[in-house]
Amino acid sequence: MTLTLYFLRHGQTAMSRDDILCGCGVDPDLTSEGAQMAREFGEAYRAFPFEAIFCSPLLRTRATAQPISELRGLVPEIREDLKEMDYGKWEGLCRREVMQKYHDDYLRWEADPAWYPPTGGETANALAQRALRVVEEIKRRFEKGAILVVSHKATIRALLCALFGIDVCRFRHRFDCPVASLSVIEFGNHGPLMRALADRSHLSEQMRMLK
Repeated sequence: MTLTLYFLRHGQTAMSRDDILCGCGVDPDLTSEGAQMAREFGEAYRAFPFEAIFCSPLLRTRATAQPISELRGLVPEIREDLKEMDYGKWEGLCRREVMQKYHDDYLRWEADPAWYPPTGGETANALAQRALRVVEEIKRRFEKGAILVVSHKATIRALLCALFGIDVCRFRHRFDCPVASLSVIEFGNHGPLMRALADRSHLSEQMRMLK
């Protein structure tokens, strides 16, 4: 038996629905649909033998983790390093507004977010490195079994790039990560193996239609 990590993105928020930049500097709750996504994930995986649940401290991830945590009788372990990217002064803005107010910074970030941060925010390299610290902690503590990690879109995508040797500057263009999607990575003798990417089969058809 190997160690397998299940990376779950939080359910829908009003900001994800409306395509508003929503990093660690804002803390919206789930919409009613997002809460339904969390319940559907919990029901789908209620009998799944997760050994532990790790979770970002932000409200949207904690609310997503709550149904499965209660069903499995596990207390989520909160890790600051799993929170979403810090978008700095761009938090709560749409991309059009960012382009107008922070034009040059936005163009640099679009070209290479690994090294150029949002205005007052963090680089994708910094994001990936802090998320990797959680993965390394899990690998030290658990030799085998299934671990659920509830986190965010940019965090999961940057982390996947780092794990699979992909330039982190391409994190937005290499992996999809819709709300309430699950990506599964198995750690064996030859390194990480992707078992699933952005899976939403645990959601009803109605929920899979939502952003």
